[in-house]
Amino acid sequence: MQNFFQDVQQLEEYYKYQKTNVSMEKQLKSVTMKEEDVNRCQIQEWYPKFKTVSIRTVIHELPESFVKYLIDDSGPFLLPLSISGEDALPNRIHNPIDDEDYQVSEGSGDESEQPPLPPSFPELELNIKESINTLGGAVFPKLNWSAPKDSAWISTSGTLRCTSFSEIALLLRSSDSLVHDLCHAYDSCIDKTLSRPPSFFLALRKWYSSFLPEMEFRCFVRGQQLIGISQREVTTFYPTLLEKKNDLQLLIKEFFTEKVRLKFESENYTFDVYVTKDGRAKILDFNPWGAFTLPLLFTWEELEQNLKEAENVVDFRIVESQCGIRPGLKTAVPQDYLDTGPGSGWDQFLRKADEELQQQKMAPGNGA
Repeated sequence: MQNFFQDVQQLEEYYKYQKTNVSMEKQLKSVTMKEEDVNRCQIQEWYPKFKTVSIRTVIHELPESFVKYLIDDSGPFLLPLSISGEDALPNRIHNPIDDEDYQVSEGSGDESEQPPLPPSFPELELNIKESINTLGGAVFPKLNWSAPKDSAWISTSGTLRCTSFSEIALLLRSSDSLVHDLCHAYDSCIDKTLSRPPSFFLALRKWYSSFLPEMEFRCFVRGQQLIGISQREVTTFYPTLLEKKNDLQLLIKEFFTEKVRLKFESENYTFDVYVTKDGRAKILDFNPWGAFTLPLLFTWEELEQNLKEAENVVDFRIVESQCGIRPGLKTAVPQDYLDTGPGSGWDQFLRKADEELQQQKMAPGNGA
């Protein structure tokens, strides 16, 4: 119980941080984002230019029928019918139709009451199956901008690792965060004319079981100048980063100067980079400056201030102790708990937890 309340206190601290960060973002009147900045951050746009310094990826253009399937929430949750007979949730879901003694109850006979048939995308499934085999048998998916990190909890492995079309469809269909890509990618643009891109793409990225989360970093570029670097996985303290911090900063700065700065056209953006065991940097993603991009261990105001006060100086931040972790900056949770507004799931949880904490403190035997 004591550990639970320690976690609650950490969550409360993050809740306050998140509310502060939201107010900071509202103050960034000088940051303007255009549609072209958002478009450059689509993986099908940047990957061909940075293929040699990124991880192996195969990109498929999605048929509009599959895009509509991802968006449609008017009916029951149905996974596509697999022509390969693959099951994204083996041994999890019991289908009564499979029982030998299953009988259809008599009723009105109204065909409209029959459950809808699951969709099927045979050509897309075959293409994806071929790409998975090409990439070593396991991949993680993402659309134009985002990966379905918030739905990782529903997979059998609890990760984004997929070995079949059915597993990919399950993650994509279950994700709230992908609604951004599908419906709201241009909402923050000052020159917004589009509600969605003309086409959607599915990027299948090779799954590396040796991937170390502590070696992924988010880099912040303002005016084509690298001004900040943040540890990407900020929910954990990694002591090894304290020893490697200076070397990592030099490596990432050099990589930006030689491989990124002159090839990515936007003035302001962020990019995520992974440093391998042998000291090579690999680009994982590009994101627009501000808007839906998380500043992690910074606030956007701090980054703006860094640019004004310290030219050519890069502020590199890591979690330097257990007290510095940000437990709430974890996206593999339902969307309700990412919403910090009044009445949200997150807000209700913290209020109830705080009430319980106060009751425990006032209970007999807990007095000073």
